[in-house]
Amino acid sequence: MNIQFIDRETGELKTETPPGEGFLKLLYNNPFGKMMLIPLVKRKFLSSLYGKLMDKPSSINKIEGFVKDLNIDMEEAERSIEDYISFNDFFYRKLKKEARPIKEGLISPGDGKLLAFEDVSEVHNFFVKGRKFNLTEFLSNKELAKKFESSSLLILRLAPNDYHRYHFPFEGTPTSMTKIKGGYLSVSPYALASNFTKVFCENKREYCILKTVDKGEILIAPVGATMVGSIIETYTPNQLVKKGDEMGYFAFGGSTIVLLIQKGSFTIDQDIINNTKNKRETFVKMGDKIGV
Repeated sequence: MNIQFIDRETGELKTETPPGEGFLKLLYNNPFGKMMLIPLVKRKFLSSLYGKLMDKPSSINKIEGFVKDLNIDMEEAERSIEDYISFNDFFYRKLKKEARPIKEGLISPGDGKLLAFEDVSEVHNFFVKGRKFNLTEFLSNKELAKKFESSSLLILRLAPNDYHRYHFPFEGTPTSMTKIKGGYLSVSPYALASNFTKVFCENKREYCILKTVDKGEILIAPVGATMVGSIIETYTPNQLVKKGDEMGYFAFGGSTIVLLIQKGSFTIDQDIINNTKNKRETFVKMGDKIGV
């Protein structure tokens, strides 16, 4: 399995080689890994323990190699490598404001690879293996699932080398977060290929509703994953936010942000829809326009 995506800025087809690729293949493509290792890896204590190790001052020794191996552009960061006090402090680094200009329309809430489905029911056509995705199960709320049952669904996957703060995709007033306990399965395509519903309906997750003036409601749901120590909110609930305002950040690890957009409120950009239909993710950056 090759993880291929379209770089929206250049139009190039690229291949992603995630850190620990061999271990991911063992976990999700090997019967031994599925049976013996996944039950251990998805447990909270392992991700929490690793998160604490990444908070230690000694973890700064990992930063330089990480930046070099994953080709991270530190010119975008507010601080230079030597100014961080731990690996996690570097991992959820802030960027210079000019590094992520805010575009018109609906914007991407973060950096990462994006899938977009005009109707949530289309998800099963993409992830055909495993049980069918169920909004009620994902949200643990039958009434809310009914409200968003015909919504567009967007899935932004953050790799370890990506910027790990996330932002509001439109202006409005956000509710407080509803938290749902769960495990810590990987959000890598190796895991999602046969475990999409299991990952999104069993992993730790939380969501808020962004109430807009004239575009209905947008549900924003950060989802935890293996080695994600924490999901941290940095916004104030029930206060008006501008498009692009910071919402929160993930501590160490890959992770995902799910958006549910009510039908008729926005039209998702066609190139992203087409790439998804062709089984390709689209790499976008925070602030990029993804809909009108």
